Amino acid sequence: MEGLRVHAEGTYLDGTFGRGGHARGVLGALGSGGRLLLMDKDPEAIAVAGREFGADPRVSIMRGSFADLGRWDAVAAGLDGVLFDLGVSSPQLDVAERGFSFGKDGPLDMRMDPDAGESAAEWLARASADEIADVLWTYGEERMSRRIARAIVERRAQAPIARTGELAALIASVMPKPRAGRHEIHPATRSFQAIRIHVNRELADLEAGLDAAHAALRPGGRLAVISFHSLEDRIVKRFIASRSKAPAGNRRLPEATGFVPTLRAVGGAQKADAEEVAANPRARSAVLRVAEKLEAAA
Repeated sequence: MEGLRVHAEGTYLDGTFGRGGHARGVLGALGSGGRLLLMDKDPEAIAVAGREFGADPRVSIMRGSFADLGRWDAVAAGLDGVLFDLGVSSPQLDVAERGFSFGKDGPLDMRMDPDAGESAAEWLARASADEIADVLWTYGEERMSRRIARAIVERRAQAPIARTGELAALIASVMPKPRAGRHEIHPATRSFQAIRIHVNRELADLEAGLDAAHAALRPGGRLAVISFHSLEDRIVKRFIASRSKAPAGNRRLPEATGFVPTLRAVGGAQKADAEEVAANPRARSAVLRVAEKLEAAA
């Protein structure tokens, strides 16, 4: 909230409504002339937004990815702030039927928008071992990616892998045993994360969403992004840096000229303090980055 620097009469977009925690904070700071635009891929999140905020004339709601925010007519006049809270939400993890959690047995889905694209089960049923291994390594940094991919392909030849519990158990069965007395994350953690990121095109959507937010922000407007994964944070960091700092020179090449910054980084990476982590353990891995649109970029 502090990073967005909400003005009472401004227009703000929450691109990841979730269950409305940030939206409530923004709306509470808006005056009668302010506007709040809410987006989410998840139909359940949009249903919550409609019930809680649909009657407020200051609020507009659209189901969809923030990658497409530039196509929304409500954005055309410009925005004073954009917020992305990345990754999977707690309600998605808590509902076994959504298929996100290896700790709750349910259909192997993992789609944030259950009406779009392939489910995790459908993708795992057709992808080659090399494709699966590449996803597990690229998005999950899973060192046993090739071993896990071979096990998946061998198992699906006998019967489709249709449930989260089945996939989690299969992964655990081929992973090295943890050393005695050492605390380890669940052996399926990295693989589930990687498959979810791939199925939902999360990194591609993030890149498109950052470009769209940058284009829609008015001079002085703020972009605030909360990441929970190093790959996401790296994309956000590079995006802000590429628009706020001239590229480094190379003595072997002609000196670059004409760079005009369009963003200003507002502080560096911000992480949750001990009090916030105690109240919300998920915030332990959260990284907030904020940038401001410059006047020269108008």
